[in-house]
Amino acid sequence: MRIAIIGGGNMGTTYARAFVRSNIAKKEDLLIVEKHEEKREELKKEELCVLSSTIPSDFSTYTIIILAVKPQDFKALVPELKKHITKKHIVISIMAGIKISSIEHSLDHKNVVRAMPNTPAQLGFGITAFTVNTATDMELVSVADTLFETTGKAVFMKDEELLDAVTALSGSGPAYFFYFVKYMVEAGKEMGMEEHVSSMLVKQTMLGAFQILNNSKYSLDQMIQSVASKGGTTEAALKQFEQHSIGANIKTAIKAAEKRAKELSKESA
Repeated sequence: MRIAIIGGGNMGTTYARAFVRSNIAKKEDLLIVEKHEEKREELKKEELCVLSSTIPSDFSTYTIIILAVKPQDFKALVPELKKHITKKHIVISIMAGIKISSIEHSLDHKNVVRAMPNTPAQLGFGITAFTVNTATDMELVSVADTLFETTGKAVFMKDEELLDAVTALSGSGPAYFFYFVKYMVEAGKEMGMEEHVSSMLVKQTMLGAFQILNNSKYSLDQMIQSVASKGGTTEAALKQFEQHSIGANIKTAIKAAEKRAKELSKESA
């Protein structure tokens, strides 16, 4: 399988490394088009793939095209890309906010996949939600699923409109966890711990809690109650969460992220 990735940023290189590691593509069959010389020089040291500053003359020999540029850079890319794209190409976009219909119209091309990965993909623990246009078949879904699962898990969404909710939930989600961890660590420091001790306690607690969550047969409420004994320390903390409507505020915040994702989609249309 020959794969061309347009954009050598974090996600573009994450996919390139994952494809080589998973034997999806050989290094000589993997291309990254990156306009910035400094970034190309970094990738050159890695000996990961074929590198180019522009779309090369043999571009038509690549089966899969992954658009990993910033959304605002897409319009400038279209004229050159349109010259080289053929009907056989599968175009996969990980550009936030740009709808399939916009990509189809811009490139005059039908085989389009739109995806929303998240940053844990860099370590193989990502989750990528993706959708396809109505003109494509389930074979395309299978190809996309195989590619995305090299960086973690993948989920197919029939409704493209839900990708804005995915952006708010899992795309932005890592930042929410980092935010909560930050203040847990700060609380530890305020209670007299050294930062590295507080950080270790919180991170290991998060890791352990995830393992329970991922392997438990119980509901989230049951798991919470299993830690919160009547009149105990956990209950005291949970009462503060409830009094300050932390749960409701978390949902409100995530819905605000979804609203902004929808606004960005309209702006890029």
